[in-house]
Amino acid sequence: MSSPEHLNKFVKLSGRPSNRDSGAKKIWLQARRIFSPTWPSLRIPNRFLGEGHCVPPARSGHRCVADSTNLYVFGGYNPDFEEAGGSENEDYPLFRELWRFHFASATWQQVNTEGYMPTELASMSAVLHGNNLLVFGGTGIPFGENNGNDVHVCNVQYRQWNLLSCRGKKPNKIYGQAMVLIKGYLYVFGGTTGYLYSTDLHRLDLSTREWTHLKPNNTPLDLPDERYRHELAHDGQKIYVFGGGTSWTSCPLDKIHAYNLETNYWEQIVTKPHKNIGYPGARRCHSCVQIKDEVFICGGYNGELILSDLWKINLQTFQWTKLPAVMPEPAYFHCAAVTPAGCMYVHGGVVNMSGNQRTSSLYKVWLVVPSLLELTWEKLLKEFPHLMQLSTLQLLSLGLTHTFIQRLK
Repeated sequence: MSSPEHLNKFVKLSGRPSNRDSGAKKIWLQARRIFSPTWPSLRIPNRFLGEGHCVPPARSGHRCVADSTNLYVFGGYNPDFEEAGGSENEDYPLFRELWRFHFASATWQQVNTEGYMPTELASMSAVLHGNNLLVFGGTGIPFGENNGNDVHVCNVQYRQWNLLSCRGKKPNKIYGQAMVLIKGYLYVFGGTTGYLYSTDLHRLDLSTREWTHLKPNNTPLDLPDERYRHELAHDGQKIYVFGGGTSWTSCPLDKIHAYNLETNYWEQIVTKPHKNIGYPGARRCHSCVQIKDEVFICGGYNGELILSDLWKINLQTFQWTKLPAVMPEPAYFHCAAVTPAGCMYVHGGVVNMSGNQRTSSLYKVWLVVPSLLELTWEKLLKEFPHLMQLSTLQLLSLGLTHTFIQRLK
């Protein structure tokens, strides 16, 4: 049996000291595990301790995706000149770069890519489709003045960017929209031009590369509120919208909107509160990941406070559950992604409003009890960190399968 002790504990994997802190250095000095105050600390395995490894600078407004081997982090924004790389960053205050965090070695690497990397680097949408990172929309500087509505594709295996040539009715040039991939179609909802907020819903057929502007059968009064920096989930038949808002509002989560793909109608669903706790508070700029029928939302901003809570909702029962884990750093405009095994990684975000401060911290938290296979894999990496240096033939001779050998590369 797998041990539930791994569940719902935030683990800090990496981060930089802020340049605002005394003695801050620009190298990764030490990674350590930090749990929420209600959980005990554990000693970090030696393989997480590294000298001189690069770590992405603190940022917000970026996006990330994950597979079994890597977390990929794209774009972002930081107005602090020194934290953003100073004169070496030609795209200041934006980050025109792709990073990967390699799970097996627990190290960061900036990915050198070929082709044209997009310049809309804040509040874009991103999904991973096989080996292809699909990026849509987003904004450059000044926000709202340099928006995009193209789909850029980066093959993370061959490290090559390409612009997807599309036809049909493209969405407006927007940022802060949300995007989901369902059966070969990309669905894009909401967003802002920087001046106007949207309830538009578009669909891109990835096989024909044709955009369609979907026009639901609802009356205008029955549409979801206009919003940006919301998140989407789906069950194959409906697309669910979680949170979001405008510069002055945040959408509640006691009722959520769902778009029915078959009937072309927006529906409103009344959710069920966590007993004796209630519903998650209204929020925007939060993160959201999905594991089968369960959707997890984390952090965000409600217009007054930066949030640090972690909630899940079941898409069959619409029951909310508040999880015991608390983000060690409350954050919004952060990013999160989940591995196929059910481990969520949370990176960056704004952590201090008055100081307009961002973080470079990376945390992980298991959202499901890890399988015995995953626990064994983590134990193996801890006890035999030299595995990374062995050839494929040597690894095969040790009995490792191709699947796990791939995770080492």
